[in-house]
Amino acid sequence: MDIIIEEEVSAKKRKKTIILVFIVLVLIISSVLILRSFFKPAIDPAEFVTAKAAVGNIENTINATGEVLPEFEEILTSPINAALRNVIMDAGTKVKAGQSILTLDKSAAQTDVDKLKFQIESKENEIRKLKLDLTKTFYDINSNNNIKQLRISNLKDAVSSAKRLFKAGGGTKEEIDQAELNLKVAELEKQQLENEIKNKQQTMKIEIREAEIALAIQRNEQAALTRKLDLANIVATRDGVVTWVNKNIGASIKEGESLARIADLSSYKLAGSISDNFLDQIHNNMVAIIKINDSQLRGSIVNVSPSVNNAIVSFDIKLDEKNNKLLRPNMKVDVFLITETRNQVVRIENGPAFKGSNLQEVFVIKGDKAERRTVKTGLSNFDYIEILSGIKAGETVITSDMSNYLHTKEIVINK
Repeated sequence: MDIIIEEEVSAKKRKKTIILVFIVLVLIISSVLILRSFFKPAIDPAEFVTAKAAVGNIENTINATGEVLPEFEEILTSPINAALRNVIMDAGTKVKAGQSILTLDKSAAQTDVDKLKFQIESKENEIRKLKLDLTKTFYDINSNNNIKQLRISNLKDAVSSAKRLFKAGGGTKEEIDQAELNLKVAELEKQQLENEIKNKQQTMKIEIREAEIALAIQRNEQAALTRKLDLANIVATRDGVVTWVNKNIGASIKEGESLARIADLSSYKLAGSISDNFLDQIHNNMVAIIKINDSQLRGSIVNVSPSVNNAIVSFDIKLDEKNNKLLRPNMKVDVFLITETRNQVVRIENGPAFKGSNLQEVFVIKGDKAERRTVKTGLSNFDYIEILSGIKAGETVITSDMSNYLHTKEIVINK
């Protein structure tokens, strides 16, 4: 019995201890809440940034990146296999149309032109010789034809004489038959020779035409090589600035290899890129805002690449102000693509206080206090964010990061 009584006493003591601890905790929490109601956190005006809500237009944007490029950039390539002899214009140099950029060693190509020239002369002589030989052959065949014609005339006279002699009783039937056979053979031989003449005429035309085609091919090759030699004088085709030049003097240059780039720096375009997650949102004629320091330029997408490389989609932007003084070649810029526009909405300057979700906890200035308020946001861009509810036009909002006061309903603003 003594053991049971001791256990009951111990249980009552533990229960009293738990109740006592609970009462103490309740008193502490109540005291803290009461103290917080009397002593509100304070903040100096220098510690935060404010903005006033106002009615205006807002454009929803998605972020992209861009690179400024000259609108026109010509790549000069080598038209021949050659060696780089001398560089006349360095990168960054302004050039005018017709000015030489660099020179190539064209001796090997010139040798090929001279060799082709001799081959053409040889082919021309070959054609002349072929025409003479064919003309002589045709003349010989034509002469044989004339001879056979004379023989046929003679054989016709022989047939007539044999017939007259037979009528006069001085000849035989066999003599007439033999004379007629000889005439027939001669006529067949003449017909065969005439066919040979026709075939020879056609053969002459084909052989001469083949030779002329071969000559024309060689002449075209000569003209093309001569044109390449002329182009091997690497000169600017229009006014601009040399943006790059091959400086490997003495190096062997293959046909088609890049030698220099000339850009017209009076107008620019933009090469943009964005994550393929936004592929379904971008399209041609989409308005783009280009931010350079504190300035903004506008343009529109003119071409979207159909391919995706490393989860990146590329596109080209045509600038409304192509010759803006802020633009520089290869400059990296921030691009904001406008997906939607709304007019006459309540908007406020964007800042760290807005974290990106539709429901935001922000502080609104009321006299010498800042009260926490839940607001619903809509469209946003790098400048403004749309307020759907919770803030009225004309109210002042703290746009600084107020994460440290997230559970505070009011903040006193020190004067």
